[in-house]
Amino acid sequence: AASSDYPLRDVYKRQGHELGRKGEELAVGHLRSLGYEILEVNWFSHHLEIDIIAKDGNELVIVEVKARGTDSYEHPSEAVSNKKIRFLVNAAEAYIQLKDINLDTRFDVISIIFQDGGFEIEHFKDAFYPPIG
Repeated sequence: AASSDYPLRDVYKRQGHELGRKGEELAVGHLRSLGYEILEVNWFSHHLEIDIIAKDGNELVIVEVKARGTDSYEHPSEAVSNKKIRFLVNAAEAYIQLKDINLDTRFDVISIIFQDGGFEIEHFKDAFYPPIG
């Protein structure tokens, strides 16, 4: 079925995309306020994507941004599945090889919950570690 057969689903998808973009803007501002150097936003390579790539001192920081409205049941930080972790690790490896970077790498999650016209931001450093093997 064509996506136009489901106009409501398209609206939700668009709203989710707008929330995600707004969340990424807020996350970039948050990281800059902490003194991080933003290297890339929405970095793509083939099917791999990283929301934000930053530098914190001598660490490369791969940041996954999770933005949600208050109508979501799970906390945004819980939305990072094992599959997503593998995907992010592969994307980070591709970026590191492409840019020939020799820094320790950390994976952070920034969670943004939009509510009552405002937002709440949480930053989880070392949110997960790359799986071994």
